[in-house]
Amino acid sequence: MAENEKPVLRFAPSPTGFLHIGGARTALFNWLYARHTGGEFLLRIEDTDRQRSTEAAIAAILDGLSWLELNWDGQPIYQYARAPRHREIAEQLLAAGNAYRCYTTPTELEEMRAKQRAEGKPMRYDGRWRDRDPSEAPTDAPFVIRLKAPQSGETIVHDMVQGDVRFANENLDDMVLLRSDSTPTYMLAVVVDDYDMGITHIIRGDDHLNNAARQLQLIEAMRWPVPIYGHLPLIHGPDGAKLSKRHGALAVDAYREMGYLPEAMRNYLLRLGWSHGNDEIISTQQAVAWFDLEHIGRSPARFDFKKLDNLNAHYIRATPDAALVDDVVALLGRMQPPRQLSEPSRKRLLALMPPLKERAKTLVELATAAEFLYADGPAVSDAQAEKALSPEVRILLRDEILPSFADAEWTAEALETVARGLAERLGMKLGQVAQPLRAAVTGKTTSPPIFEVLAVLGREESLLRLRACAG
Repeated sequence: MAENEKPVLRFAPSPTGFLHIGGARTALFNWLYARHTGGEFLLRIEDTDRQRSTEAAIAAILDGLSWLELNWDGQPIYQYARAPRHREIAEQLLAAGNAYRCYTTPTELEEMRAKQRAEGKPMRYDGRWRDRDPSEAPTDAPFVIRLKAPQSGETIVHDMVQGDVRFANENLDDMVLLRSDSTPTYMLAVVVDDYDMGITHIIRGDDHLNNAARQLQLIEAMRWPVPIYGHLPLIHGPDGAKLSKRHGALAVDAYREMGYLPEAMRNYLLRLGWSHGNDEIISTQQAVAWFDLEHIGRSPARFDFKKLDNLNAHYIRATPDAALVDDVVALLGRMQPPRQLSEPSRKRLLALMPPLKERAKTLVELATAAEFLYADGPAVSDAQAEKALSPEVRILLRDEILPSFADAEWTAEALETVARGLAERLGMKLGQVAQPLRAAVTGKTTSPPIFEVLAVLGREESLLRLRACAG
């Protein structure tokens, strides 16, 4: 990389599945480094596997990146469309003597592997067509094009995360560049695309380390500049095992539906393998200013929903109330069946957002806690509220609370004063009056301060709900 050259990074997902949490972290690290250095962040869809690539997966990847607000520069590049260019490079390598036609049949390959298995040797192509005279080639027989890789010495991947990783060339066979139907392999396509896109840094999971050694051999055969590598340790579950669905290996859109905020997800993913001192809460602005490759850890990070919940709760509390109302409305609109909020319901939600957001860890919790605000009429009681509304409590509502509230000034302060006076007259604690009110009006046993709730609902709606419970 030239001294004055700006970094160019890429995220290159394969649309054979949706955007998962490991891929999202890879995209974030590339995006952060590009933004930190004033470079470019490009998106390449590696859709060469035509049988498994789907339009739905491509849409989900683009949607997931957009939700995480990881904006890419320019238009996405689709690898399959570039197949003619990949074939062109294979032909160049062939003409330069750095590749060769291999006529080994599938049956011969299977026999070769079976023999190597039986002898306890690693399975690799034995190079039988590597140095044969082309005149020996069978007429009109199918062939693949293989790279003529170095057979001695070693290939060293200089990695910003892993350090120098050495591969003995004798263990790396001559990989296929073009299949017998002339379609390019993934390994060829990746190297050609990275070169043509001007990629200077490749940050990806360390499951690609072996690929890096093979790709380096191809880069060197073409005498192209070698990118700077950074291979990230994979993400494990909290128990140290490989990340699975039970740990959180879900598609990114699942986290949106579970009620996580994109800024919380960015902060959490950043801390899965990168650190800045003891800082846990790192805004995106700070992350862009601080991010570097030197502070990526070498050990696998552990996914922990409890930490994510706590972080998300922080970002919910820090989000402006009006923005949270929009988030809740959007969440409800995506539910099945979709739920729409009236303008009065939105105003109630906005008015009670300050206390509601104090105790919510996710938008789903927030939306659920606010259900009593979404419609007029008697509240639907959950099991705990139903239990709290015993026959004795309903009598208290009918004979004492309703008459006391009928002519009260309808403000939170005035209603609390009335309730305190009633509790004192009946020899009760304030909670013994407030809790029946809460259960009757919200249908729940936990809510924002009940007198604020009554004030926001208004006299008519509050009394309607109290009468419905009083019987």
